[in-house]
Amino acid sequence: MSEKMWVQQNVEEPMTHNHALRKNWRLTAKDRRLLLFIVDLLLVNGMLLVSVALWNNLTSREVFSLGNVKWFITITVLWLVVGTVLDVYNLARASSTSSILASVISAAVLSTLLFLAIPVVSPPVFRRSYAFGLVGLMTVTLTGWRVFYAYALGHTAFRQLGIVVGGDVPVAVLKQMLHQTAESNDANPFRGTGYEVVGRVVDRSHREVNDELPVLGETQNLVRLARQYGVDEIILNLEEGQGFPLESQEILLDCRELGLRVSSLASVYERLTGRLPVDYARYDSQLLLSPPDTPAFRLYQATKRVLDVLIGLLGLLVLGLLIPLVSLANALTSPGPLFYRQERLGKGGRPFTVIKLRSMVRDAERYGAVWCGKNDPRITPIGRFMRKVRLDEVPQFINVLRGQMSFVGPRPERPHFVGELARAFPLYRARHAVKPGLTGWAQVHHEYGDSTEDARIKLELDLYYVKHAGFYLDLLTVLHTVRVIIGFKGQ
Repeated sequence: MSEKMWVQQNVEEPMTHNHALRKNWRLTAKDRRLLLFIVDLLLVNGMLLVSVALWNNLTSREVFSLGNVKWFITITVLWLVVGTVLDVYNLARASSTSSILASVISAAVLSTLLFLAIPVVSPPVFRRSYAFGLVGLMTVTLTGWRVFYAYALGHTAFRQLGIVVGGDVPVAVLKQMLHQTAESNDANPFRGTGYEVVGRVVDRSHREVNDELPVLGETQNLVRLARQYGVDEIILNLEEGQGFPLESQEILLDCRELGLRVSSLASVYERLTGRLPVDYARYDSQLLLSPPDTPAFRLYQATKRVLDVLIGLLGLLVLGLLIPLVSLANALTSPGPLFYRQERLGKGGRPFTVIKLRSMVRDAERYGAVWCGKNDPRITPIGRFMRKVRLDEVPQFINVLRGQMSFVGPRPERPHFVGELARAFPLYRARHAVKPGLTGWAQVHHEYGDSTEDARIKLELDLYYVKHAGFYLDLLTVLHTVRVIIGFKGQ
């Protein structure tokens, strides 16, 4: 059978003219975030400069004084913090005008008002026109730029293209890699990243494959196909215990010499989604190996523990203020104990008792342990509000101070569910390599769910955190937690 006969008919004819020119303009997910970051900061600082010069009665010497650099540092920090909290650097949201407008406008207005309200590190307000002008310019220019980004840079000319090498790619992974038109917002986690998988090449033993990814040809023709389709990355579907023949390795080296990126399927998925694919987790040895005992890692652990203690003490103050209010509300709506204790598994799989403010009716699990569902009738009226803003979790600061939990980490799970999930998913217990957290990467990126699919997505997020835990990821999780709280998105 010829190659032409077994190529799937739904593969579009690639465009080959001006290929080199178009490839120069293609943007990776990292490029897109960097572009958003740089242009945002140029506009934020530029509009401050214009507003101060035009409307605040300051001379050019005063504006450009070295001592006033603090103005620009302050507004930069405020924009980055508020923008991260409001999720303006989420590529999926940034590629949709309907999703990003509210976030960008809110971030521009809020960061500017905070800037104007902070003395010493912001310019003195001599005229009201300066304050109104700064808010207006920031809002209009940032909104205009983001609308341009969503419309212009979402064009196919800016997308990165990839070809998968290898057969038998798990359908669950493929469905998330292909650009789907399903109604679910999470149907395609690559949405907004500007990434498209055009198809795959296979060896002769995998010709008769039956999945949704178009077959473009054989591995021996990879170089020609990569040029023909103008791809930027070669994605290897390589599992543990498998390898490519020497001939295929030579072909991959040819691709690298041509300047193409060669990456594993798992690393592409991980890079674009912030999740570690469960189907490939068992082939990732980093989840099995202990972290390197370096000074940087020891510093991270020590600093994290110090911050846990400080945040835990602050949390106890908040708990002290909450107790009288929650006690009164519970007495009026659902009489019963104030606190609820439950066994969870922590680091190393060791059980401990987690403490929560009771948000359900008494004896909510008289028939055994069950997941809490959306709009669960067992949740009390005050409990529903507490869950929305995560107030029911505040007593767990006691667990943080005891060293059983950290402020950031995978949420601790109950032994009954750990057993079920460990049987369903490979390396589920890798979550126990770090301390569980009061908030986590999975909690801020996926809503609470009671299905196996929800558990799979949350596990992928947790495994990503376990693999990449560090100062930056912890800070990002904390900022996203603020977004969840102020947006009443808790469950």
